[in-house]
Amino acid sequence: MRHGAEQLQYYDLHAFVVMVNHVHLLVLPRVSPSRFLQTVKGYTAREANRLLGLTGQPFWQAESYDHWVRDEREWDRIKTYIENNPVRAGLVAHAGDYPWSSAARATRKAETNLGSAG
Repeated sequence: MRHGAEQLQYYDLHAFVVMVNHVHLLVLPRVSPSRFLQTVKGYTAREANRLLGLTGQPFWQAESYDHWVRDEREWDRIKTYIENNPVRAGLVAHAGDYPWSSAARATRKAETNLGSAG
């Protein structure tokens, strides 16, 4: 996900969580939605299959769900929903404790900033 945002600059990545059987993303795309999904799904499928030693099988389901965010209030609600997904699933007590999420990234960044300020 960071590759598409940082290297290719196809989107701005604002929130994410990688769960066992699904992924949530809050992005501001810089390319068409089809190009965005093709890039994210293609790159992550190749990398995951490489790590898992799998070939010849689809990694992602053909479907995806997207939603256009209409205002800042909805943006905040969706970001909170995404980052609290592991809490609702009972995987962690606090969103920032789930390592495969933007909440964990924000927590690590805040801890680093606090450490350097003291």
